[in-house]
This record gives sequence, structure tokens and C-alpha cells, in this order.
Amino acid sequence: MDPIDIIAQKKIKRFFRAKHKLIHPNIVSHITQRAAGKEPSFLEDDDYLFMLSLLKEISEKYALEMLSFCLMPNHIHLLLKTREKNLDQAMQNLFSRYAAWFNRKYERKGHLFGGPYRQAVCLDYAYLIAVSVYIHLNPVRSKLSENPLEYRWSSVSLYCNQDASAAFVNPDFVLRLLSEDIFESKAIYLNTLNKAMELDSGLVLEEKDAIEKFRSGLIKMFPNLFRLANKKKPLVKISGQDIVSLEELEKQSELLRKEANINKPQTRKARKFLIEQLVSRGYKHSEIAEKLTISPKTIYNIMKSP
Repeated sequence: MDPIDIIAQKKIKRFFRAKHKLIHPNIVSHITQRAAGKEPSFLEDDDYLFMLSLLKEISEKYALEMLSFCLMPNHIHLLLKTREKNLDQAMQNLFSRYAAWFNRKYERKGHLFGGPYRQAVCLDYAYLIAVSVYIHLNPVRSKLSENPLEYRWSSVSLYCNQDASAAFVNPDFVLRLLSEDIFESKAIYLNTLNKAMELDSGLVLEEKDAIEKFRSGLIKMFPNLFRLANKKKPLVKISGQDIVSLEELEKQSELLRKEANINKPQTRKARKFLIEQLVSRGYKHSEIAEKLTISPKTIYNIMKSP
């Protein structure tokens, strides 16, 4: 089955993929990549500059619309939209070329990055705004800067500075969710960014639901802003299985843990749906078993059932 068939048509927030990436056109993806172990992927300004030159080149070559980015000493965040079915080729080109250049420069051998890049597909505008803000807060979260605007290696200035020069990054895609007036939307984004520093954002490379929790906090902080954003048309129309919010998943998990008769057809169907939801977010069967207080064998049987 084509992996696109398991993405939701309603109430979609994001679709996490560590393997078997979704490469279809017009998908907005949050891409993360990290250095192997505790090794750095950037040591000098020239390293950051070379990565930026590669991002620009590959965006043009593969018709990617780069929405935002942040280059951290040992990991990378990219928010981008594909126009063609070539995300896998673009990312392979980007990371392999940078790794080869880095290894030559520092006379090192071995893998620079700690495995394949990770992808979370954004199909909900509230999630999209939250991802962009989360990306730009990375330097503050990692204590590299007290103010995100002071960090050199991100796209934050394009989102907040009224006189920012044009670049290969297109901030308007996200900014127009806040206001059609770009001047006003930049002021709104800066205010959102400053207020969001009060939230416990978690670490997306360690916690699969970090951005969903961050998104929930932003919605509580700016309910009207996110209500307006989600009135817009879906980012992309894809048929398949619903992907529901983190809040709804927790509610369903609690209800199913309390259900006495697990053999009822409706209960088994609900359990299967919930397991599929958690699998799509990158959870292992052992983790799901612990979360639902059932055995891994029960999970296997439920997933095999029609």
C-alpha cells in the first residue's frame, strides 16, 4: 500500500516518519537531522555558510520551497514544501554532500549524521505555525542565545525584521496565516515568538510528541490566532486514515484502558485505530503495549485482524 493512503483527511496535525518517507508533491515537511552521537556537525562559520549555500542550491535544483530553518551545532531543522516527487533525492544530495565536504575538511572518516533524516508531515495550520516557532526557538532552548533574533544561523530575521532582504527562504507562506498584511504578520510572529519562550517546548529529537504539546500550549496562549489560521483550506487533500490530535489520543487511551470487555468488536476496532495512530507517530509496539497496558502479542493480533 502506498504510504500516502494512511494519512488523514480530517483534523490532521502531522504525520511522523523516521523511515519510508513521504515524497509526494505539495507536502509540507519538518525535516530533522542530527550528528552521530555527541559529535558536532558544524565547527566554524564556514561550515554553516557551506550548508546554507547547499540549501539554496538544492532548493533551486529540486524545486523545494524552503519555509524556515535553524542550523544548530549538532543538528538541523528544516521546514519545506515540495513541488515535485523528489524529497528523498533532495535530502540525500544535501546531507551526503555536506558530510563528504565536512569529512574532507577535518580529515575524518565515518558517518557524520546519526542515521536517516526524520520527517513530520504538516497537514494542519496550527501545527505548521507551531513548528516554525519551535524551529526559531531552538537556540534559546539550547542556551546558545537569550534572544532568538540574535542567533545567526536561522531564518528568524526574515520572519521578524521589517526590512529583511529577500532570500531563498519564503517566510510569507507561514506569515500570511497570521495576517494578509506582511508588516502586521511580522509583528504578530515576533510577539508569538517572544511569548512562546515561556512555554516548556521539550526536545523533538527525543520526544515524539514534543511539538504537539508545544502546539497545544500555543493554542491556549493565542486561541483567536490559531482559530483564524485553521479556518483556511487544508494544506493538502489526501485520502486515508484519520490522524487525530495528541489530546484526543490521550482521551481514547484512557477510555480503552478502562474498558472491561476488550473482545467487543467496537472495542477491538477502537484499539486497532489507536495502535495505528501511535505507530504513525513512531512508537514501537513495546511502547504502545506499555501505554495501553496490554501485551505486545495482543497488539500483534489486533493489527492482523480485519
